[in-house]
Amino acid sequence: MITIGLTTWSEHQALIKEQNRSVTLREYAAHFPVVEVDTSFYGIPQKATILKWQQQVPPSFQFIIKANRLLTGHTETAPTLMQLKDHFKQFTAAIEPLVETHQLKSVLCQFPPFFTANKKNVAYLRFLRQQLEQLPLALELRNQSWYTAQTRNSLISFCQQQAYTLVAADEPTQEIGSVPFMPEVTTPSLLILRLHGRNQKGWFNPGKEWRKQRTLYRYNSAELTFFKHHIEALAGRVAEVCVIFNNNSGQDAAPNALELKRQLGIEFQGLGPLPPEQTELF
Repeated sequence: MITIGLTTWSEHQALIKEQNRSVTLREYAAHFPVVEVDTSFYGIPQKATILKWQQQVPPSFQFIIKANRLLTGHTETAPTLMQLKDHFKQFTAAIEPLVETHQLKSVLCQFPPFFTANKKNVAYLRFLRQQLEQLPLALELRNQSWYTAQTRNSLISFCQQQAYTLVAADEPTQEIGSVPFMPEVTTPSLLILRLHGRNQKGWFNPGKEWRKQRTLYRYNSAELTFFKHHIEALAGRVAEVCVIFNNNSGQDAAPNALELKRQLGIEFQGLGPLPPEQTELF
């Protein structure tokens, strides 16, 4: 199975007729069967919020929930062990409604570029897996030290042993704080490709506009065909290949996702209904 989705749902105006308002989750779910939620990175969502999300989507719709930043070391001061364990419990409790309805595709554990390949960090990945033992976890690393000739095979074996879906990220790769595109099947149920774009200048030029510039990129047809060939080759080795487009600084994610869908010649089942003005007759 091949699925395609985007990061968040509100910013993809290419999916609706009006260009001056946010896209609703219900409207988004008429086009794609999965969404990545990144607001959970900044704050653990309330159960009531998640229940509202579920009311807006079909039963088969699924969510990739980004792990809260405290759990992946994105804070200036390290939490105590007690604080950390308490945060894990809060996070697990919050997403329980998605687990109960099988709408949690995975928890995305994205680590910062300074999270290097060493024994201390490997131990933390084991600890994280223990704390979220019953949940599907996807691991996105952002430091090249994990992908050297000396560490790559060990990384793959570790993910297989710990049941981490190793995310294959497409991004600029000029510096140590980025990783090569390396799609490897480490869990039998899922492989996730996260496509951030290839904006070299924006990716490696931190500043006031960095967050707006780093994913300012539109993949061309040849680049999407490159992904198409990889996806088709991988689809026979894993139950699901899920592609998430994160290149949305210029609202390019939805058009790219729809074009890749056309290239692959796939249709998604169980989507919500299109609004009347968007219904396709042919």
